[in-house]
Amino acid sequence: MSQAKTNNPPLAGVRVIELARILAGPWAGQLLADLGADVIKIEHPEGGDDTRRWGPPFVTGADGENLSAAYYHSANRGKRSITLDIASEDGARTARELIATADVVIENFKVGGLKKYGLDYESLKAANPALVYCSITGFGQTGPYAPRAGYDFIIQAMAGMMSITGEKGREPQKAGVAISDIFTGLYSVIAIQAALRHAEKSGQGQMIDMALFDTQAGILGNQNLNYLVSGKAPEQMGNAHMNIAPYEVFPVEDGHVIIAVGNDGQFQRFCKLLGATAMAQDPDFQTNPSRVAHRERLRTEIVAQMSTWSKADMLAACEANAVPAGPINTIAEMFDDPQAIARGLRMDLADQAGSAIPSVRAPILLPASPLHYDRPSPRLGEHTDEVLAELETLKSKGPHT
Repeated sequence: MSQAKTNNPPLAGVRVIELARILAGPWAGQLLADLGADVIKIEHPEGGDDTRRWGPPFVTGADGENLSAAYYHSANRGKRSITLDIASEDGARTARELIATADVVIENFKVGGLKKYGLDYESLKAANPALVYCSITGFGQTGPYAPRAGYDFIIQAMAGMMSITGEKGREPQKAGVAISDIFTGLYSVIAIQAALRHAEKSGQGQMIDMALFDTQAGILGNQNLNYLVSGKAPEQMGNAHMNIAPYEVFPVEDGHVIIAVGNDGQFQRFCKLLGATAMAQDPDFQTNPSRVAHRERLRTEIVAQMSTWSKADMLAACEANAVPAGPINTIAEMFDDPQAIARGLRMDLADQAGSAIPSVRAPILLPASPLHYDRPSPRLGEHTDEVLAELETLKSKGPHT
């Protein structure tokens, strides 16, 4: 493996070539970089990753330069960027040479799209048998939809997510972020680490087949099992929970709060803090299954009981009585929340020109081998000369091991 970085993060010494753009592949590459891998992002010389232009907003450098869209910076921290036109003979050859020095490739081209450049797994593994090759597509390498392009919005619709999101009887809704892409990126990192472990033991790499469709279907969790057990497809329920009640958004005098009662003891404490003796004693509300069966009447009674409460008083009372509840923060309020501040979720990373690039740390804390945040997202082609000079040095030393 490649030379380790300083501070010995978990994946120090792992070298990754990222032939990916937009979100799922770059998200995987960013987390691998956070974990200490040397991630080299290959971008087309004319514009690079599409998300560099997906704004506004755009990040402005210390010298007033446009440093690409905020979207791009959300998924490319910690990498080195080089520009290569892999459609050219020289560009494809250089990419193959780089991959010969690497442990991992991440790509999100259409199925078979890299074969004509000699950058598919079958073409590359002869020169690098231990290579872990992670291909991320919309629908995977097999099946009738394999040739189709994958778009998060369409995947959320096709894989069931939108059918259970939104208010009953209203237009189906997607999630507010590209969860199919992001979860596929996360699952890809898990798969890559497992494949690296296999390669360490056997000396043999493998091709990882990741599909947004598979991921989106898989993360429906309990809703999948609700269907498989009952035979009834779950439907839109707004903010209500199919299996638990009361577990939803409720109005108060000055806004809304979430009440998330998960067991019978919490429900009794909730009734007590509301002063709702009759509701606590109602036989229809004694157990969770009975509350779910009578959820509409339960909601009506709770709404009436909570109508004169303020958000602050309700949340304080719930906390004092060990009833799970919470505010509905905007993203701005989330970053200002004392918990987010205490956990250091926001980071500002300075580039070589002194520009501060805002970022959000990975939600992983490893005290013995901390994650690695040594650089912000790279400018287009920022490291081309550096990486190609390294490549010449590595080629002179012989085959990658």
